[in-house]
Amino acid sequence: METNLEKAAVLIVDDNEEILDFLRDDLGELYEVLTAANGSEAISVLHEHVVQLVISDVMMPEMDGIELCEKIKSSFEFSHIPVILLTAKNSLQAKIEGLNTGADAYIEKPFSPEHLAAQVLSLLNNRNKIKEYFAQSPLAHIKSMAHSKMDEEFLEKMNDFIIEHMADTTLDVDHLAVAMNMSRSTFYRKVKSISALSPNEMINISRLKKAVELMNTRLFPLSEIAERVGYQSLTQLGRNFQKQFRVTPSEYLNMQK
Repeated sequence: METNLEKAAVLIVDDNEEILDFLRDDLGELYEVLTAANGSEAISVLHEHVVQLVISDVMMPEMDGIELCEKIKSSFEFSHIPVILLTAKNSLQAKIEGLNTGADAYIEKPFSPEHLAAQVLSLLNNRNKIKEYFAQSPLAHIKSMAHSKMDEEFLEKMNDFIIEHMADTTLDVDHLAVAMNMSRSTFYRKVKSISALSPNEMINISRLKKAVELMNTRLFPLSEIAERVGYQSLTQLGRNFQKQFRVTPSEYLNMQK
């Protein structure tokens, strides 16, 4: 299934204004295009916007593409964002250096716009298919969305907190942000970018997946399961369950027999 990527935000980083204008025009029909003239500006943009992918030149003043990629991939906040590096260097050593920083793709200048566009689409589609699988599959684990060790630790810590406080019907993004020791806005951006879900949607899906786990034990009536996972009624559980997984809880149980 192909994902609608029209609203995906792509950050292009290059000190050449003509390159920025060219790529902005070329990619602007499909994506929200943000730009920066160097790595330092790019970091500022990442702090202000939810960005799904970064395309960066390697040779830039102040902070080059290699350093920018290293900062992104080593940052708890941004490590999940795929990075495509563009460079005029065509030596094997230059390519190895780029990939060693954690870059997801490396494209040499002069590059084919069609090749770059295909690479962007491929990376975003792959990421979105993983996100969709997690959201739509009752048994998919939250770690399936992780693209780095830091992402895995972040998702596990968040999921553990949700499970521990699941029966609290007031659990929301503010509780999670405090638990993760992050500002509300930073936490929201991280969750939204890594999962395509808001924190409150993540709480809801985590509740539903825990409900599935309890249902599979066959030890509890559905009304008790609803209460255990933080829903105010069985009706609320059923409505959310059907909306997320396209079957009712009873239909799911019958499918498992």
